[in-house]
Amino acid sequence: MNKRRDAMRDMLAPITGGPAEVPRQLKPAVQSGALRSMNAAFESLTQDAEAAEELRAQIAAGASIVEIDPSDIDASFIKDRLDAFDTEDFDILQESLASHGQILPVLVRRHPQKPSTYQLAFGHRRVEALRRLGMKVKAVVRDMGDDDLIIAQGKENLERKDLSFIERALFAKRLEERGMKREVILAALSVHKGNLSTMISLTRQVPEELIVAIGAAPKIGRPRWEQLANYLALNEAFDWRTVIADKGFRSLGSDERFEHVAAAAAPPRASQANSVTVSTRQGERIAEVETNARKTKVTINEKMAPNFAAFLVEQLPEIYETFRAKQNRNAD
Repeated sequence: MNKRRDAMRDMLAPITGGPAEVPRQLKPAVQSGALRSMNAAFESLTQDAEAAEELRAQIAAGASIVEIDPSDIDASFIKDRLDAFDTEDFDILQESLASHGQILPVLVRRHPQKPSTYQLAFGHRRVEALRRLGMKVKAVVRDMGDDDLIIAQGKENLERKDLSFIERALFAKRLEERGMKREVILAALSVHKGNLSTMISLTRQVPEELIVAIGAAPKIGRPRWEQLANYLALNEAFDWRTVIADKGFRSLGSDERFEHVAAAAAPPRASQANSVTVSTRQGERIAEVETNARKTKVTINEKMAPNFAAFLVEQLPEIYETFRAKQNRNAD
């Protein structure tokens, strides 16, 4: 354990290395006492070594650490979450921040359109929780273009395994619609090119309004979403807007909302087939007839009635004409 803490201390050395190692701040820097407190918290969290390594990388890349009012931080230009602030996990996070303070900084850049504010790359749940608590946000500030911000945003969420399948798929679609290059999207999500195409295609089959209404659905993977897309394609008359507008819909959990929509969208199942045995007057079983709402299947027992099937097929046109004539007489 001591070796890991020593490694952590070495890893975070650039943060406390003095003015020469910390670039000029965009806003007043955190006081040295606050930095020492934050570093002590880092050293006690040996399980967060990967996050600390990422922070060191950001510092080495020219980032600075500041304390920012949450009102001066705008969200990323591409939203990647659906149920970010409506979960038990968020409540736990807020309680932890209230009790222990913020341990890991968020990552921001100077806002490209509003120089007096910042734009968030990742950590938006922490920012929202701190906003509700009336606390300042510790942030790593780095100069980043749009591509760098998106890659950092996707990489953080991927490593923390926070995003559900549909959140990642919708994130990819929104990035493409904004004109981001495929290689940037692939780097942000760390997925195979073929998988990325499938994810984007799926989110074009399921309306975004419906996806947002269902939410993150963390327990629902790709096969179930593909099934829902198929249901929607087969059942074009399905009015999903009526389903999500129901008063009880929002009271359901996200996974339950998915199940509710999927059940409502599923095409009606064909009724169970009724099976009838056809026998001669002497009791010989010559055929089995299975009937459901869509078709009738006749199976001839060739052992009991050799060549009967061939004879029946030969006679079908005449039998059908007899049937039509009877139908016409009944109609008269």
